[in-house]
Amino acid sequence: MNKHRKIGPEDARSWLLVNGSRVELFDAAYESPADQIVLDIEDAVDPAAKDEARRGVIEWLSHGERQAWVRINDHTTPYWSDDVSQLAGVPGLLGVMLAKTESAADVTETFDRLGGSVPVLALIESALGIEEAVSIARARGVVRLAFGSGDYRRDTGTSADDLAMAYPRSRLVVASRIGGLPGPVDGPTVSSSHPVLREQAGVTVSLGLTGKLCLDKEQLPVINEVISPAPSDVTWARDFLADFDARGQVIRDGSDLPRLGRARKIQRLAEVFGVSPQS
Repeated sequence: MNKHRKIGPEDARSWLLVNGSRVELFDAAYESPADQIVLDIEDAVDPAAKDEARRGVIEWLSHGERQAWVRINDHTTPYWSDDVSQLAGVPGLLGVMLAKTESAADVTETFDRLGGSVPVLALIESALGIEEAVSIARARGVVRLAFGSGDYRRDTGTSADDLAMAYPRSRLVVASRIGGLPGPVDGPTVSSSHPVLREQAGVTVSLGLTGKLCLDKEQLPVINEVISPAPSDVTWARDFLADFDARGQVIRDGSDLPRLGRARKIQRLAEVFGVSPQS
């Protein structure tokens, strides 16, 4: 496996979408610092080219140690059945991102058709999907929820303003918690400005989402940094846990348990992401 790709889908911060019809981009994406890469044979591919793109993705995944996720077409389209039947059993398939998920059945039918062992990242992109988020989060086969923010805005007429988009994001966070899933994956930032990306990734973290879709390799370092614990937080967690152990793990007041939970989470993520304490 690529030396960068040591972070599993449950913790993955950056999910790099790659046009599934452009096989020449796959190797560079695979060697990028993305936590996970997603070969996109849905919105990125013209309907007339979907069969060819699917064949190219399958061929690439079937050679060597290459591994990736694939964004497949939504359950209501005629392409979905071909996607799942032809991707089933492909050696390098890590999982599928199911476009425009609107029900738990969309997830379970996809999971079952893929053989019952390929995880499904449910991409929620509509008002109906947001309203059904809890049942989707509880569906058999789902590993995580993701937010298709652009299509959601198109479906609802919502602006891209942070306040306007807080409700669907928070709904996915709550649904993920109820379903026992990791925090959801936020939609992409279209702007190429790193300050804008850093600000939007900060909003992602503040609302409780723990990953972000990405359209450009240049965005990856910023996303990975912002979604990781800050070195100062790692220092705080280390010091708190050391003090907690030194006093015999005695709970002193009502604030200790929430702080203990936060410290342990930061410590675990720091180990996963390789974040060192502040010197």
